[in-house]
Amino acid sequence: MLLAIDMQSETPIYTQIAQQIIEGIAKGELIPGEGLPSVRALAVDLGVNLHTVNKAYHLLKQDGYVQINRKQGVMIEPDALPIADEQFKKNLMERLRPLVAEAVARGMEVDQFEQLVGITFKDMLPNRT
Repeated sequence: MLLAIDMQSETPIYTQIAQQIIEGIAKGELIPGEGLPSVRALAVDLGVNLHTVNKAYHLLKQDGYVQINRKQGVMIEPDALPIADEQFKKNLMERLRPLVAEAVARGMEVDQFEQLVGITFKDMLPNRT
């Protein structure tokens, strides 16, 4: 899986890294137990500071997506990825509110918004052939 970092984005680089790894998990490109590059290797590949990658990996660990082991390195959580529990749903609603507000302020209808969410959701599903 290749990560594409936008250095001009307002989104912090560590957030971009974490989001793209989560997207890789969602799409089935990264599977449970799979190793990720070391902090140093990924930092060199992306041309970013070691601390930036380290922060992304620790954020992913905190959210239950990866395990960090001194000997084995960083790997996608092999036992059980986090679930969409009530706390996740509550946090998701909080993060969606500004997007929904902006859509409403721009005159978007609910069916248009739902259609975009549906397209994006289906785009994240692993390819099943």
